[in-house]
Amino acid sequence: MSEPLLIPCPSCNGLNRIPAERLADQPKCGRCKSAVLLNKPFDLKQGDYASQIKGDLPLLVDVWAEWCGPCKSFAPVFEQAAAQLAGKCRLAKLDSEAHQQLSAQLGIRSIPSLILFKNGKEVARQSGAFPLPQLMAWLRSQGI
Repeated sequence: MSEPLLIPCPSCNGLNRIPAERLADQPKCGRCKSAVLLNKPFDLKQGDYASQIKGDLPLLVDVWAEWCGPCKSFAPVFEQAAAQLAGKCRLAKLDSEAHQQLSAQLGIRSIPSLILFKNGKEVARQSGAFPLPQLMAWLRSQGI
């Protein structure tokens, strides 16, 4: 049996220990009983950031804005990626307008921007909207 993975809950930020072999079993948060692993992106907020970048599963953040045309066209691609990556990588969306302080802290200069976090650290960044095969190829190149 492998070491359990630490995975933050997207609803309450509580850290959950989940055995790797149980990731496909739709684990629930020990604190709030919400699903820990989603097959769709969750909204990342300023207060959630420090908790959500932690954990053993990578976190891919899409920084976007409502007024951004490329952001809107990329949203369905990001949703498809979330469905394909459930249990391998968590996906979150950060509204750069609603959370300007966090966007500034992350050094966002253009949107859409993708930031990949592993073990609490940024490991890769990509700007622009692109098709699903290109997104998945980029993630594979990052070890996802």
